Amino acid sequence: MGVIVGPRVIDAGFSLMSVLLAPIPVAAGYPSPAQDYFDGRIDLNEHLIKDVTSTFVVRVTGQSMEGAGISDGDELIVNRALEPKDGSVVVAVLDGELTIKRLRVTPSGVILQADNPKYPDIRVPALSELTIWGVATTCLHHI
Repeated sequence: MGVIVGPRVIDAGFSLMSVLLAPIPVAAGYPSPAQDYFDGRIDLNEHLIKDVTSTFVVRVTGQSMEGAGISDGDELIVNRALEPKDGSVVVAVLDGELTIKRLRVTPSGVILQADNPKYPDIRVPALSELTIWGVATTCLHHI
């Protein structure tokens, strides 16, 4: 279904990690000559987190968002301060149940769209309670 498990706050001052940065891009096609040195460190906080006070990490369970590149066991970086837009991947609370889906706003109403044809879209009934908890900004995909 694509639900989340236990959002974790990223505390102010907390560092996800600082890792070594390769000085050149690495080819995904034909190999290029190897470089056996690195070009300093890169702070992942600077690249992954725009607002530490409203950013959370959530773990995904289920396969309903595989078409968006989000798999079972991945972690999403979710920003609660971002304005959800049509097409955003969101963490939604529908009638008290958490789910990760693509938000679709149509003339006929709101749809929480699965990105896997094996799973149905959820048309949000008029009397349902829907809260968009946050907007996913990055998927930390396990390979």
